[in-house]
Amino acid sequence: MADLLVKLYDLPPLQHAIDRVAEAGIIIKRPLVIERHLLVTWVEDRFGKCWADEVRMAFSSQAISCFIALDKEASIVGFSCHNTTFKGFFGPTGVDESARGKGIGSALLLRSLHAMSEDGYAYAVIGYSDADEYYRKTVGAIPIPDSSPGPYRDRIGK
Repeated sequence: MADLLVKLYDLPPLQHAIDRVAEAGIIIKRPLVIERHLLVTWVEDRFGKCWADEVRMAFSSQAISCFIALDKEASIVGFSCHNTTFKGFFGPTGVDESARGKGIGSALLLRSLHAMSEDGYAYAVIGYSDADEYYRKTVGAIPIPDSSPGPYRDRIGK
């Protein structure tokens, strides 16, 4: 799996994606610090400890470098992070299986990438992707040649 590169100066508009999920009763927002434990637990239960660690890291930034999707009952149904394991990287991101197919993942992706652009980044890297076609179609991502395993190559216990 290769890393992907996204031009942040050529992103699709954010508002259409936000409006689409709003029609399904979903809001996208930056979580509050007091919501950290709720999000970390939710991510760990659905996506594992490694992604939960990255979510914890997102809360060390000012402003918090993650976004959440909440349903009508204010329950978490998705999340996205950026600048966690590596600066300039998007991810991790995930949507609860019960909430997929509503555009939530795309809204979270675009919200994070637009935040990175607002922070002054011109490009973002999507690390170790297994959804290349989705990212190509949604944000014009292209594979970075010879990028597997990329910066993840020296992980403990790989």
